[in-house]
Amino acid sequence: MAASGARWNHVWVGTETGILKGVNLQRKQAANFTATGQPRREEAVTALCWGAGGETQILVGCADGMVRHFNAEEGTFQGQRHCPGGEGTFRGLAEVDGKLITCVDSGVLRVWCDNEEETSPEPVSFPSGDRERWGLGQELDEGFMRGKLLELKVGPGVCKMRQDPAHPHVVATGGKENALKVWDLQGSEEPVFRAKNVRNDWLDLRVPIWEQDIQFLPDSKKLVTCTGYHQVRVYDPASPQRRPVLEATYGEYPLTAMTLTPGGNSVIVGNTHGQLAEIDLRQGRLLGCLKGLAGSVRALQCHPSKPLLASCSLDRVLRVHRIRNPRGLEHKVYLKSRLNCLLLSGRDNWEEDLQEPQESKASPEDTETDELWASLEAAAKRKHPDNGQSQRALQARHRKKKRPGSSSP
Repeated sequence: MAASGARWNHVWVGTETGILKGVNLQRKQAANFTATGQPRREEAVTALCWGAGGETQILVGCADGMVRHFNAEEGTFQGQRHCPGGEGTFRGLAEVDGKLITCVDSGVLRVWCDNEEETSPEPVSFPSGDRERWGLGQELDEGFMRGKLLELKVGPGVCKMRQDPAHPHVVATGGKENALKVWDLQGSEEPVFRAKNVRNDWLDLRVPIWEQDIQFLPDSKKLVTCTGYHQVRVYDPASPQRRPVLEATYGEYPLTAMTLTPGGNSVIVGNTHGQLAEIDLRQGRLLGCLKGLAGSVRALQCHPSKPLLASCSLDRVLRVHRIRNPRGLEHKVYLKSRLNCLLLSGRDNWEEDLQEPQESKASPEDTETDELWASLEAAAKRKHPDNGQSQRALQARHRKKKRPGSSSP
C-alpha cells in the first residue's frame, strides 16, 4: 500500500519490532511504516495516541525513549523527540495544549513543552507536601503556562496512564502495588484523588493491588479499572469513600486490557488467555463473551459510535468483533509481528471512504501477476500445439455419440 493511501486505514497497530502498521479492514491489507527504514526491537512501539490534529497525527512512543510524530494522511514520520527520565518503557502518552505528556514504568510523569529549545535543562520537580508551605503554588501554574517541563512522581510499577477525554489536563495512573491516582496537571503536585485499598479478605489478609488498565466514564467523575487479579472496579471521587463503589470479577486469569463500549454503561475486558467479556457497570454482571483470540490480549478499543471492537494479542492477529447482536467476528488480519497497542479510527463512513481507492486502476503487482499467467498459457500452447485440435476432436466425437436417434453399436 502506498503512503498516499495511509489515510484509508481503519486501525493503526504498534509492534514489538518497532513497526507501525496501518490496516485497511475492507481490503484486508496492512502497510508497514518505520522511521529508520529497518525494523528494530530496540524501537518497539509501546504506546500510541492521537495528536493535536485529531486522527491526522499519531504520537508513537518507542522503547528507546523516542516519541515520533506520524502523519496519518501522508503516511510519513515528520519528526521525533527524545524524552529521557525514569526507567522502563512508556505506559501512556497524551497531549494537552501542544504539550506532550509521558509516563514510564518507574513512575516518572513528565509534561514536555512544545518547543525543544525552550525546554529547561532541569525538570521542575515538586516534592510531596503542602504547596503553600513550599511557596510554589503560583509558580507551578505560571511555569506550566510558560511551557516549562513539569515532573511528577506517581509511584513505581506503573502499568497505565490514561488521559481524561473530557478534561485533557487530568490524567490517572495505576500499577502493581500502585493504587489508582488522579492528577490535575494545572492544579497541584498532589493527586486530587487517591484510591484506598479494599478491606482485608475473609482470612484477614491484605488484598494485593495491581491496576492494569484505567478508563474515565463519560459524563461523570467515575473511573473504572481492571486488575491483574481478574477484578473490575468502579471508583467515584465524588463519593465520601475512596474504596470502589462497585466490584465485579471475571474468570481466574489476570486482566490485561479494557475498553468502554459506545454507550459507556459497560466495559469489555481481556485476559492473558485471550478471553474477552463484557461487564455491566451498573449491576456488575456478565453480559456476554467474545471468542477467537489465541494469545494474551494486549490492547482493546471500541468504535465511538459503531458496535465494533478492535483487539490485538500475542497471536499476531488483529481482530474486529461485532459486540451487539449478532455478536461475532467481523474482520481478521494476520500481521506477522507481535502486537503491543492499537488505535481504531473513529470515522463512520468506512465504506464511502473506500470508493476513491477502489476506482483507481489496478496495482502494479496485480498487473504483473496477470501478465505472468498469460505468458505461461502462451508457452504451454507453443509447447503442445496439437492439444487444442485433439480436444476439439474429442468433443465432436462425443456430440456424435449423443446425437438423438443414433443407436449404439
